[in-house]
Amino acid sequence: MAQLINRQSRGVYIIAATPFTDQGAVDHESLRRLVDFYISHGVSGLTILGMMGEANKMTGEERRAVIDTVLARSGDLPVVVGVSDPGMANLAELSRYSMDKGASGVMVTPAAGPAREDRIEAYFHDVCAAIGTDVPVCLQDFPLATGLPISSALIRRLSQACDQIVMLKHEDWPGLAKISRLRGDETAAGTKRLSILTGNGGLYLPQELQRGADGAMTGFAYPEALVQTVALHEAGRREEAEDLFDRYLPILRHEQQPGFGLGVRKYILMRRGAIASAATRAPGPKMSPTDMAEADRLMARLARALQGDLPRL
Repeated sequence: MAQLINRQSRGVYIIAATPFTDQGAVDHESLRRLVDFYISHGVSGLTILGMMGEANKMTGEERRAVIDTVLARSGDLPVVVGVSDPGMANLAELSRYSMDKGASGVMVTPAAGPAREDRIEAYFHDVCAAIGTDVPVCLQDFPLATGLPISSALIRRLSQACDQIVMLKHEDWPGLAKISRLRGDETAAGTKRLSILTGNGGLYLPQELQRGADGAMTGFAYPEALVQTVALHEAGRREEAEDLFDRYLPILRHEQQPGFGLGVRKYILMRRGAIASAATRAPGPKMSPTDMAEADRLMARLARALQGDLPRL
């Protein structure tokens, strides 16, 4: 059985895409192949049904089927399930279903509404009460997508007051100072440590690691880049970590285009043999022939860049 996420969790919890057929159905065979692909590249865990997993476009039955497929394939690898939902009862039900099936925790984003911290604070207290005290929570802080900024002070209050909130998915941008503040808080007696994994495609991963992040929770189509960067950093080889990471930056940057980037990510995953189709579920981005040729060129350039000597553990 996989270990539950906790305040010491580290490494790369890759955000998994959800493969669809060209007709728009969930492709469970590709999903199993994708899990194998991620595992083969050494990830520490998986996160499914996040924003880039297109969970908001799925029915409840489809979400449960995705959970079933991934957990049946992932073995003892920790799996975090995105359970955010406008309805608290739906969120609690999916959380319980996930944990009963063997998930290692759930990820929750603030509910839509006024950008007031008292409302967000009350919401997470309600979530923790609704899902039960045995369910570890990863709080997703992604104000660029949600429009709901969460201060480091509020994150700390929630982490202190709610034992279940053990992990932060940090996606504030700019946000390096927030990581520094959160880690600085932990020098005070009685302050609980918080696992911090970062998103935004990994754009700022080397700097985030240097500020005190424990790893990444994002979905770059080259998971080995994230895994090796984190491993080199952990080994104290920070310059080598940045040198390696820099080789991937052009294609990583291309994949981070708002809205369109998911199409790029899925296309690259398809070209790498991880999924059968690059289809996104409507409404979603579609790659034109020019877009595909552009991505192919970036992949070829990366392959040439990787032919040189690379720092390895």
